[in-house]
This record gives sequence, structure tokens and C-alpha cells, in this order.
Amino acid sequence: MSRNIFSRIKFWLAEDFRLRSHRAVLPFFLEGIIMPEKQTIKKARRDKAQGKSPSTQAGEFVRAEIEHIRKGKHGARSAKQAIAIGLSAARRAGVKLPAPKRGTVSQKTRRKAEKDYEHGQQPRSKRQTSPKRSRARLKALKKEPRSAASHKALSQQAKSASKKRTHKQRSASAKKAARTRSR
Repeated sequence: MSRNIFSRIKFWLAEDFRLRSHRAVLPFFLEGIIMPEKQTIKKARRDKAQGKSPSTQAGEFVRAEIEHIRKGKHGARSAKQAIAIGLSAARRAGVKLPAPKRGTVSQKTRRKAEKDYEHGQQPRSKRQTSPKRSRARLKALKKEPRSAASHKALSQQAKSASKKRTHKQRSASAKKAARTRSR
């Protein structure tokens, strides 16, 4: 009889430990790297409340990602990758930023963006990321250079992105920026 009770207690303790080890409890130095910082989410929500576009809301996540790289929390292979990480974080946080149109990016990138978008639109309770995957992602990014967030790299990225657009598109974008600028 007593053996049976001890085996049950042992099972409950093991079960409790197993459940606790899968919760999203992060050490302070990983905060904001694996999950977006609360401040970033707050700023994006404020942008949404002000009626700003999803790309503006996502810009907060991109800015946060650039800051992480500059502070040395992790790296990125290029400025383009740093921006992609920020956009992915925005989609997963619930920003209604749709995946890029067909033909603009590779099929793999488009599929990833669609999955991130779907993940972000799910209820909060169902959005659980594997801790093992998060650690692997961070370990890989720590090996990458920090130069991706330099002013020069970001400037080159902006220039190359701008060259892919027509004069008419650039002009319309500039006019919209001037029209919607906060004063």
C-alpha cells in the first residue's frame, strides 16, 4: 500500500517538473531576444490605435531587432536578414502584415511569412514556441556578425531596395510620407 502511494507522489512530482520546465520562463539576459519586448509590443499597439499602417507597426519590431544587434545580443548575416527577423517577429506578435505577393520573394520566404502571420492571428494560449527551437535560433544568430546593423549596411540596403522601385513608386511613397508626417 505505502509503495503505491510513494510511486504516485513520485509520478506527480515528475509530472509537475516536466510541466514547469516547458513554461516560457526566460532568464533576464534572453528577454527580448526570443520574445519581443513588452515596450515594442506597446509601441506597435499605440501605432495601431493611432490608425497607422501595419508596416509602420512592424517597423517598431525591426527597430528593436536592429537595437539588439547593435547592443551585441546577437548578430545577423546582413541588414536584409535583420529586417526579415523584425518582420517575422511582428507577424508572430499579431501585426496584420500580410505575406509578400507572389514573384516578389522566394516561395520559401513567402511560406514562412504566411506561417508567421497565421501564428500571430491565433489566440495567445495557442502561440507556444519550443524552447529548444528558440535556443537553437539564438545560438545560430550569436555566431553572425554585428556589422549588419551598421549605418553603412542599412544605407546600402535602403539604396538597393529603392533601386528596385520605379520613379513613380518612389515619388508616391515620398508624397504619402509628407502627407502623413506627424507635426
